[in-house]
Amino acid sequence: MAAISREEVAHLARLSRLAVTEEELDVFAGQLDVILQSVAKVGEVAAADIPPTSHSVPLTNVLREDVVTPCLTPQEALSGAPDAEEQRFRVPRILDEDVAS
Repeated sequence: MAAISREEVAHLARLSRLAVTEEELDVFAGQLDVILQSVAKVGEVAAADIPPTSHSVPLTNVLREDVVTPCLTPQEALSGAPDAEEQRFRVPRILDEDVAS
């Protein structure tokens, strides 16, 4: 793979709207070249008989089964509320905004 040029780095910087100095172009070109070479090496190792994976070890679901269990009725849930209206908790207004009808 050919090394990335300063012009390509400058083009990427313009696309990314990054202001870079002439010295930074040289530094970034070297850094990006190392990154691209590393990605190319990974591509060489990849084989058709090896399936792609997102993790190096298998993951298992550790969550419990979703089982419906009895719960509070609306009346039971609101029984300890200081104020309720239309089967909802009623709380004092904290913002001075007009309510749209």
